[in-house]
Amino acid sequence: MSHIIVRNWWSLVIRGIFAILFGALTFVWPAITLDVLVIFFGAYALIDGALSLVGAVKASSAHERWGALLFEGIAGLFAGVATLFWPAITLFALTVMIGAWAMVTGVFELIAAWRLRKHIAGEWMLALTGVASVIFGILMWIAPLAGALVVALWVGAYALVFGVLLVALGFRLRSHAVPIGASSALGTPAR
Repeated sequence: MSHIIVRNWWSLVIRGIFAILFGALTFVWPAITLDVLVIFFGAYALIDGALSLVGAVKASSAHERWGALLFEGIAGLFAGVATLFWPAITLFALTVMIGAWAMVTGVFELIAAWRLRKHIAGEWMLALTGVASVIFGILMWIAPLAGALVVALWVGAYALVFGVLLVALGFRLRSHAVPIGASSALGTPAR
């Protein structure tokens, strides 16, 4: 496997370049990134719903329980269609869910810090993370589109870092690549 990766170093470089381009485009046009993410979610939900319905039919014909699969399939199809026809609702719902998650997590972090104050030193750091989580959640609810924009920019930042690392790895592997017909460092002929 490692010989295949070394010989195909160029594929890592190409993947890295595309990731860098995607990351750069995210910072130039973050709204496009959000639209693409929403469309991918919609397509995924449709495919997942359809496959769940197929599973329900197969389970029914095998006299097994199929109700949950049927419900899951219908919900998936509904979510997929709703996402593709009303993408702004999906984006809004996603940011509201992230905000709710952050607030609930923050409250539990604050409760944990309060309970741990007698047992450990430095519980204030946990309390501070709880406060930060609650504030982040409130901000996501106050300005959900700005929150979605932040998510898109984080995806872009990840893609840039990932791309740079892939390109660097590809060129590093290039220096270890054995030309066709030459023998490798292990003494076996290259294929």
